[in-house]
Amino acid sequence: MNGENDHHEARQLFRKSTPIFQALGDPYRQDIILLLSEHDCLSVNEITKQSSLSRPAISHHLKILREVGLVSVEQKGTTRFYSLQLEDGVTILKNLLDKVEETCF
Repeated sequence: MNGENDHHEARQLFRKSTPIFQALGDPYRQDIILLLSEHDCLSVNEITKQSSLSRPAISHHLKILREVGLVSVEQKGTTRFYSLQLEDGVTILKNLLDKVEETCF
């Protein structure tokens, strides 16, 4: 019965991790994460200047990263500044890896 419970927990962690994997699967979002890792925060315009993508495309990718909790946004005046918020996402992925290792190896 314990094995069945472990598989149920692993399945739940996989489902919880899926949006993070989908967000991280895009090379442009990977580039945005790496760019933000070099700065406390950046505006869409600042990110766009360092990318080959258009401003709307950058905004779209930031929205996806924000929705899965990898990026946070702060409004300062009329400008929105984005920064990394990886702690929760990394914790979810670590929990998944721990459960997979415990259950499957």
